[in-house]
Amino acid sequence: MGALNIVVKSTQRVDFASIKPCINSKNWCQHKRNGYETRCDSITLYLTHAHSAIAMILSSIGFIIKATQFAAHKHRHQRRKGKQAVPYINHPVDLVYLLSNRAGIQDDIVLAAALLHDTVEDTDTTLDEIEREFGKTARDVVAEVTDDKMLSAEERKQHQIDHAPHLSDRARLVKLADKIANLHDILSSPPDGWSTQRKLDYFHWAKQVIDPIRGSNTILEQIFDDVYERGIHILSKS
Repeated sequence: MGALNIVVKSTQRVDFASIKPCINSKNWCQHKRNGYETRCDSITLYLTHAHSAIAMILSSIGFIIKATQFAAHKHRHQRRKGKQAVPYINHPVDLVYLLSNRAGIQDDIVLAAALLHDTVEDTDTTLDEIEREFGKTARDVVAEVTDDKMLSAEERKQHQIDHAPHLSDRARLVKLADKIANLHDILSSPPDGWSTQRKLDYFHWAKQVIDPIRGSNTILEQIFDDVYERGIHILSKS
């Protein structure tokens, strides 16, 4: 699948104002005076590219909607651990909002992987299922950001730190958005029973995961730094 940020181009710039008399003619595409025929050829090419671009955009939108529906179904019985216990699907949707609306990322593989990033780790979804439904590229990104539940919690946390520098560019974007969303949730609706120290520990650990992948996206990194610094400030006063 291609990215959504498709730019429609023509091989020749068309001055639409100059062809109005030609358009008003019954057989305007056969009108040869003053170079109208050349302009009409350019318009045909422009419209062909536009049609192709629109088809690609619709295909990308459909791909992301499919990933949203898939994730919503897989997480349908789950809720976040926070005090508000919001539906779990809110979390991957938050990631897509950060990636698309805040950072301007329009790569449909990144957005789909963000929606799917917890399905293998937290539901009965398999990587083979991800590949069958969304392709190998999406599968690979999801695999990169999926923890091995056979490891202990501490081992999983250390693995994220150790593995971070080896993440692909796409996986780094998903990881950044995931950590931003988690830090925000800890501040706004922390899990029941979490002490201030546990929240601080999570913030410090999240920074250890993100620091090795800096340079991936300045906007997301600034958002991460803002929520991190705000959280440290608030929690240090608790």
